[in-house]
Amino acid sequence: MRLADLLRRRLARPPEPVRAVVQASADHDERVLAWGELVRGQGWLVATSRGLRVVPAGLALDEAGAVDVLRWHEVGAARWTATNDGGGSFAVVALTEVEPGVQAREQEQRHALSDAGDLPAVVRRRVDETVVASRRTPLPNGGGVVLVARRVPGQAAREWTVVFDDDADRGDPEAREVARRKLEEAVAGDRPD
Repeated sequence: MRLADLLRRRLARPPEPVRAVVQASADHDERVLAWGELVRGQGWLVATSRGLRVVPAGLALDEAGAVDVLRWHEVGAARWTATNDGGGSFAVVALTEVEPGVQAREQEQRHALSDAGDLPAVVRRRVDETVVASRRTPLPNGGGVVLVARRVPGQAAREWTVVFDDDADRGDPEAREVARRKLEEAVAGDRPD
């Protein structure tokens, strides 16, 4: 991409539907950080100060407040694969709480972009900023769990959660006990004396 194109992209205003979604947000401090154009004119993948949003191209402006946000601390993975033409695809895996302290990975969502702009770097930085600590622990019968401490906006304390490699292990009493004990140890080790 030429320097002039990069400067034009950096100075460009977000598309009107993207601006409308952020203006309709319950968080009055939310702002657009970067956006990428989805293929075939389907809309935009948008990184805001709050999280990641998919804004459809045909969005009626009076429906802008209904566009969901995947908050940064709920992103389990966001893998970017670039193409040679300035586009590429994001594979995003959201985390959802299935019980207190336990999260599960949702099905991967793919977003193909014709123009990514600064979006990959912004998404990487925002997701990384939420993760304070992460460690993997093996389970007795194979597999494992990941213990993750994240910064959650509006909370002073870090939020520790456990994510099982295989959701089926959540039903194994021995695996659950190991995960519970490791989570308690991580939380206790995180508290100041």
